Amino acid sequence: MTLGTLLSAALPAAEPVGAVNPADVWDLTLLYKDDAAWRSAKDHVATEIPKIKNYQGRLGESAATLRESLDFIFGLRKEFARLSVYASLSRDENTRNATALERTQELGLLGTQFSRATSFFNPELLAVGETKVRGFLDTEPGLASYRFPVLEILRAAPHTLGTEAEGVLSAASLITGAPTSFYGILADADMPWPTIKLSDGTDARLDQSGYTKWRAVPNRADRQAVFEAFWAKFHEYERTFGVTLFAQVKTDWFRATARKYPTSLAAALDDDNVPEAVYRTLLAETNANLPTLHRYFKLRGRMLGISDLHYWDIYPPIVKLDKAFPLATGKSLVIAAEQPLGPDYVAQFTASLNARYTHVYPQPGKRSGAYMNPGAYDVHPYVLTNYNDDYESVSTIAHEWGHGMHSLLANHSQPFPTADYSIFVAEIASTLNENLLLAHMLKVAQNDEEKLYYLGSALEGLRGTFFRQAMFAEFELAIHEQVEKGGSLSGQQLTKIYGELLRRYHGDALGVLKIDDLVTVEWAYIPHFYRDFYVYQYATSIAASSAFADRILKGEPGAVDTYLGMLKAGGSDHPYELVKHAGVDLATPVPYRALAAHMNAIMDQIEAILAKQKK
Repeated sequence: MTLGTLLSAALPAAEPVGAVNPADVWDLTLLYKDDAAWRSAKDHVATEIPKIKNYQGRLGESAATLRESLDFIFGLRKEFARLSVYASLSRDENTRNATALERTQELGLLGTQFSRATSFFNPELLAVGETKVRGFLDTEPGLASYRFPVLEILRAAPHTLGTEAEGVLSAASLITGAPTSFYGILADADMPWPTIKLSDGTDARLDQSGYTKWRAVPNRADRQAVFEAFWAKFHEYERTFGVTLFAQVKTDWFRATARKYPTSLAAALDDDNVPEAVYRTLLAETNANLPTLHRYFKLRGRMLGISDLHYWDIYPPIVKLDKAFPLATGKSLVIAAEQPLGPDYVAQFTASLNARYTHVYPQPGKRSGAYMNPGAYDVHPYVLTNYNDDYESVSTIAHEWGHGMHSLLANHSQPFPTADYSIFVAEIASTLNENLLLAHMLKVAQNDEEKLYYLGSALEGLRGTFFRQAMFAEFELAIHEQVEKGGSLSGQQLTKIYGELLRRYHGDALGVLKIDDLVTVEWAYIPHFYRDFYVYQYATSIAASSAFADRILKGEPGAVDTYLGMLKAGGSDHPYELVKHAGVDLATPVPYRALAAHMNAIMDQIEAILAKQKK
């Protein structure tokens, strides 16, 4: 029995999800009219992949041959990406659907074949020689759209292996993706989530979406009960999640050493040519600015009237806002918030938001959280949310469609080979939209209490996107270094490492916020740890987006065009250089200190309102 068979056998058949409004569910027929059309397209790609071999040994023949090979390979890659979008979206709308899971597994196997078929390309191009390849680029106009990707191959020469070894590494993807698959099935489909009764009689089912909703309830005893039940369930599976994450870290180290990198961090950053100074500076500046985070926690405790803050006191708003945000209201607010980016941006944003590219509401078996999938270059980005009619849901719409607009702008401005962009840049677009939303909400707030709510939400966003993600980044670095030194990682060890960081960041020893043992297993809840050194980019991005938003909201000449130009550049240059060229250098302390100053300024506003209310 194969791994794929075992995984699909564990899932029940698709369950009915009840009546839904078609306008609130994405339309996958825009990708393929039905499953049969998807399979036909998939079979076509499968028959074309072996033809890639026709170019093996011929890349140095002429510039025309190189262009022809790249046209063929990137053409297949574009269709494969579209196939992947359809497969992953149909799976995520109901993770209990065994057929949808099998489709993604099947496509994963095809992806491995594709990777193996193209594994000769980079070593052979390097063998042709940089001088000759650059000559091809300079003389063949048809290679213009491939210039940056080809130069990236040349840059990676020290870490590119021979044809046979590259083929072996490509084949290894059959197993190296297993930790991510195991995590996803356990966390999203197979975990036996608890249900507890809240003080008002509500039965709260604590799956991941339910935890996000119920952890912020006003009643403190209810919040504690939510935390105790939810994290107790993760503690039950601490060993299993530990084995899975250890396998992922070992996989990262295997890839790094195979390609002759000194560390997993060096390997991960080199993909986008990001200087290691960015990562190290982020961690150093975050730790230096922990007093700002602690000031926020003390202010939170004061406003909630809690003298002994615990981890379950982080999520409730610091003031109560009896206001629902139905989807129509949320859309209107987000559209209004985007006005500073200009009429063309707003028109495109509005059209995308109102078309059927978003799967909006929670439903049984649906993947938790939210994301944007940009893979369908010739169609449109798609977004998944789990909308709960609260302000956080409105902010999520702004965030994910910030990503969506980034993809639209890049796809319309760049050819397919350079349209895709790095996460390093992507999270700037999403968090900038959140900044614009805050500015708009402060303008339309009807009273000081509402302003306090939005300011408090902004503080929580900065905590979650900057300080929390930097803490995750420090955790990732620690566990990778542990493996690189020959150490092991059990679930218990991971909990210990994470718990020490959690306590330091939250000022446990300083009496700022108490971290109870039950929440130190939180590492097992974070899916991003299965994408090596991914999370730090949330923190760097919000630092950059805060700088860009400040300039845009102040109406600085050229600020909007410079920002949108960075988005339109897609992946046509290294992401660090794109951001630096737009005026923010993330390898220096400046943007991180500015973000801390911004956070302190928000707290100053809150304290000014509180002082006024006392009079």
